[in-house]
Amino acid sequence: MASKKSCGRYAARGVSAGKEEVHAAVDKLDSGIFKGAFCKITEDYLTGSKAKCNVIHSDGSGTKSIIAYLYYKETGDASVFRGISQDSIVMNIDDLLCIGAFERILLSNTVNRNARNFGGKPLAELILGAEEFLAKLRKLGLKIYSGGGETADTGDLTGSVVVDSCAVAVMRRKDVISGTGIKAGLSIVGLSSAGKASYEDEENSGIGSNGLTSARHDMLCPYYRDAYPETYDSNTPKNLVYCGPYKLGDKLEGSTLTIGKALLSPTRTYAPVIMKIAKKYPGLIKGLVHCSGGGQTKCVRFGRGVHFVKDSLMPVPPIFNAIKKASGTSDSEMFEVYNMGHRMEVYCKSSDVDKVVKTANSFGIEAAEIGHTLKSSRADGKNHVTIKYAGKVLEYGPRD
Repeated sequence: MASKKSCGRYAARGVSAGKEEVHAAVDKLDSGIFKGAFCKITEDYLTGSKAKCNVIHSDGSGTKSIIAYLYYKETGDASVFRGISQDSIVMNIDDLLCIGAFERILLSNTVNRNARNFGGKPLAELILGAEEFLAKLRKLGLKIYSGGGETADTGDLTGSVVVDSCAVAVMRRKDVISGTGIKAGLSIVGLSSAGKASYEDEENSGIGSNGLTSARHDMLCPYYRDAYPETYDSNTPKNLVYCGPYKLGDKLEGSTLTIGKALLSPTRTYAPVIMKIAKKYPGLIKGLVHCSGGGQTKCVRFGRGVHFVKDSLMPVPPIFNAIKKASGTSDSEMFEVYNMGHRMEVYCKSSDVDKVVKTANSFGIEAAEIGHTLKSSRADGKNHVTIKYAGKVLEYGPRD
């Protein structure tokens, strides 16, 4: 059974896969009008409508912005930050997908930078990249608009740049995916995080925007530690700082991508797929889980009395195999930190699996029934996860 505490190398770098301390505080607060939903949902304080509700959600690109910073410093290519803008936005909107928020989303961006290290050229790429990606999302059918943002010069807080976003939506209560539909007796369909979707410009490694602190240090070599001391916490043990075998331009084994391009693959949004399923097959979706923080164990926080069994996973993309090989990280920790090949899960009846798979395939995204849900077999009835991979059985308990 995996520990409730975040595992080894990840925790040693000052990060937490399960964010137990955060949930210990937040879970005591008002959980909103749809308890158990993927995001907190409140009454409609903005318009006062009894038929509607509000959601405000914050997320960002995390330490992936540091990899972009390294890439920019090494190559002079500031356009790499357009992908970071996408990462920050997608980490918000794909969480909102999980509650059924597809319309009238207002988004604001916040950039915290060290102006000495991060100047006007990359900043312009971040801002223009955000506007460009929002326009692309609108063409794909997602009604999302820019509400402006803030750029703060915080040299004492950050050595390079931090990119975050905040999204606000008003939605009809009847359209909410509340999370209560996740229960025993369902199929779990995973939507691949890798490959090339029809609405993407290039191949995606599948890395997303989670686990990049460890991925960066485990993959990249000591050259970056010496050349860019502003990119890491000096309190981190030196043997865990840029301790990998690669430089950004090295080829990723089993892929057409370089290490740098693989680590910087813009986070894929599943908005077109989920919106099409919801519109074409009303009621099909019983629940959605965005496998972000917590990786393949994220699902344990949703539903009640559920045993999540993932026993038919899709092939693990090369980027994750390379991270595991370079770091020696255990399978148990890998699945708790990274998405390992699928970043969105659709919970539905077994008779509806083909509809979900075919819809994903229509956008060039691989999908498969990767598991199912059973009644919890724990004595306390709490949720738990079983992952079967490479002949191993990995068990994860509740996060509380």
